[in-house]
Amino acid sequence: MSAVIELHNIYKTYQMEKVQVHAVADASFSIQEGDFAAISGPSGSGKSTLLNMIGLIDLPTSGQIILNGIDVYKDMDLSKTLKVPRKLDAMLTELRRKNLGFIFQTFNLIPVLNVYENVEFPLKIGPSPAADSLNAGQRREWIDFLIETVGLTAWKTHKPSELSGGQRQRVAIARALVTKAPIILADEPTANLDSKNGDQILELMKKLNEDLKTTFVFSTHDAKIVGMSNHVIKISDGHILQA
Repeated sequence: MSAVIELHNIYKTYQMEKVQVHAVADASFSIQEGDFAAISGPSGSGKSTLLNMIGLIDLPTSGQIILNGIDVYKDMDLSKTLKVPRKLDAMLTELRRKNLGFIFQTFNLIPVLNVYENVEFPLKIGPSPAADSLNAGQRREWIDFLIETVGLTAWKTHKPSELSGGQRQRVAIARALVTKAPIILADEPTANLDSKNGDQILELMKKLNEDLKTTFVFSTHDAKIVGMSNHVIKISDGHILQA
């Protein structure tokens, strides 16, 4: 197995008046292909900040991030584009589309689109491994396969307002997988679900991890997710305690 995520000496520092606050300090670890990994810690520990930097939603103050073999700063030369927001955003967006899928605790589905259309949406907004490799018929088959896999075939034409919280999160999982991104990042994916739906969602993601060999990385303080993970990274007050 090879590392799909590597962090070396990552810092995220905020200036609060005259004081520097290290949300993340000197974080170093790697995540292997096929891992079901949890970044675990209490509220305010820095775990979501860390996940956002892995997802290139936020950039570190300093340090090195290697994503699927790409050194984000060195190979893409981001240091020269930090003052050119449009160019920087375009470069990071392309890197995310090729490598990452996202599952949010608030689902973030598009209300006016039905289940099929919500799952399809990432394929329509830009290049991705799936968008580039599938023709129209193959896309339909792939989307239908994912909807069936998450157990929502009967709700394919329903809109989010017609679904339960657990069903909405299943749509969000299918949407994250549709681009065939090798890495799925999930920020507290069971936080807004009751225990029964949360357990079902966890079992589903674990099965997808095993069947599709997709790497999952969670930001969580849910003991159930931590217990199911084969790799646990513990963080407290911005410092990595276990990697």
